Amino acid sequence: MKFIDEAKIEVIAGNGGNGIASFRREKYIPFGGPDGGDGGRGGSIYAVADRNINTLVDYRFAKLHRARNGEHGRGSDCYGKGAEDIYLRMPVGTLIADRETGDVVADLTDHGQTALLARGGQGGRGNIHFKSSTNRAPRQQTDGEPGEERELKLELRVLADVGLLGMPNAGKSTLISAVSNAKPKIADYPFTTLHPHLGVVRVGPERSFVIADVPGLIEGAAEGAGLGHQFLRHLQRTGLLLHVVDLAPFDPEVDPVKDARALASELSKFDPELADKPRWLVLNKLDMIPLEERAARVGDFLKRLRWKGPVFEISALTREGCEALVTAIYAEVSARRRLAGMGGANSEDDAGVPLLEDDPRFKPTAE
Repeated sequence: MKFIDEAKIEVIAGNGGNGIASFRREKYIPFGGPDGGDGGRGGSIYAVADRNINTLVDYRFAKLHRARNGEHGRGSDCYGKGAEDIYLRMPVGTLIADRETGDVVADLTDHGQTALLARGGQGGRGNIHFKSSTNRAPRQQTDGEPGEERELKLELRVLADVGLLGMPNAGKSTLISAVSNAKPKIADYPFTTLHPHLGVVRVGPERSFVIADVPGLIEGAAEGAGLGHQFLRHLQRTGLLLHVVDLAPFDPEVDPVKDARALASELSKFDPELADKPRWLVLNKLDMIPLEERAARVGDFLKRLRWKGPVFEISALTREGCEALVTAIYAEVSARRRLAGMGGANSEDDAGVPLLEDDPRFKPTAE
């Protein structure tokens, strides 16, 4: 499924109805007094997070959303009817910002979450509110308030526990298809992935996490090379990044160490906070390297890169090493959920799943 992850809309709330200055006029009642009613409230516009919606495609075509105005007040103490509010259903993970100021209006992260986008105007007051012992025939009334108007930018950022990073053809799509239910396009040419993919990785009963795959990043992406940085926003909500490295590139002139450093540099240019997220190194395509050469190839790569984080050796094609990687990821994700108080897997569910530092399958870091 293709992600429509950006849209620009305008929301206009309804104006409040005007109050009215009116007096009771009946036979044999010459001084009936004021009876002007208030105006009705204008309709407001809300955004509602809906997990059944996956894209912002509806808002690419419906750009203007206007609520109705409140009715004006009438005589005989008749108040104007308030207008109905409008609720715009949006995908969970939508970030709503003001186009003029750039301020974040709402961040829809939970199903059913509601956020006010534009408030409707309050109705005006009729002259019935201005009567007093010294002003028995008031002719004052107030007009309704205008509704708010806003130009908004909608940005969808997918919600995932783990994000995949890597150069084109590093094997990210093969990895996500091997460990999850996602079925991305896989081919032997660069930029096969043109939009994000989400997959649910099931470790066991009621034990799972969500992984996101985005298009490959190349050197110069900050200047617009390749697909640029337009999809990296989808990784900003993840708690863990997997840096997938092609350890056996088809082109012998390609240096995996240089590519790994270039990707880290592009990540820092896009968002320093994203670059500071926990990042694990996943050395892929070991099936392309003869068994007797693997240790030397991996040792040389780690020595030149001077990597100080966790390292995993896998083959996404043959699924070698994938089980150990998935188990370690789930332990890390579960620990983060518990620390964040998000109601992650309980201790019963985590029984038998070692923490990363206690996992004998975890490869120690190399200087």
